Amino acid sequence: MARKTTRPEKVDIKVAHAAAPMRETLAVRALGRASEIADQPPLISLCAATFAAGLILRNGRLARAGGRMLAAELLATKFKDLIKNEVDRTRPSVLANGGRYEAEQGDDHRSAMSSFPSGHTAGAVAVARAYAREYPEHAAPAYAAAASIGAIQIPRCKHYPTDIGAGVIVGLVAETFIHLTEQLIRHGLGPPRAAG
Repeated sequence: MARKTTRPEKVDIKVAHAAAPMRETLAVRALGRASEIADQPPLISLCAATFAAGLILRNGRLARAGGRMLAAELLATKFKDLIKNEVDRTRPSVLANGGRYEAEQGDDHRSAMSSFPSGHTAGAVAVARAYAREYPEHAAPAYAAAASIGAIQIPRCKHYPTDIGAGVIVGLVAETFIHLTEQLIRHGLGPPRAAG
């Protein structure tokens, strides 16, 4: 017996059909190309370059930001991959091309079946949050960039709204884990307390 489509999935499908005509517009294509900075290879390179620049310039703040960004991106990618390896879900582009919606537990690694969650969103959110911890004065533009990267995936027909939401959660969980780990290490390796 086929699994029943849930209410959030029905909303996702409606949004995907409504967004499909926008995917070939010049604006969506241009913004989509720009959002590829959040794909794993370029985002990892950006984080590593930030870390290296901090070291070369002897800028501890920049080096800390780059190191946190890199660690958060790598962990977000790992979490995202673990979920994608357990969930098969057709991308909205399949629907836009006349295919049918499918979602089930499985391990189909084809791109067309790996919509959930959004890796671009997970990485962008993790990196933005890690950067904002060191540079809170730049938090608003960092978060705006991450939100834009996630949002454009919908008219691109790459992801459904719930894929984006799950990507946000994955990114926040990964960055929080890195932050808490750093805090534990910092406090655990602090100067020894004086006796008595």
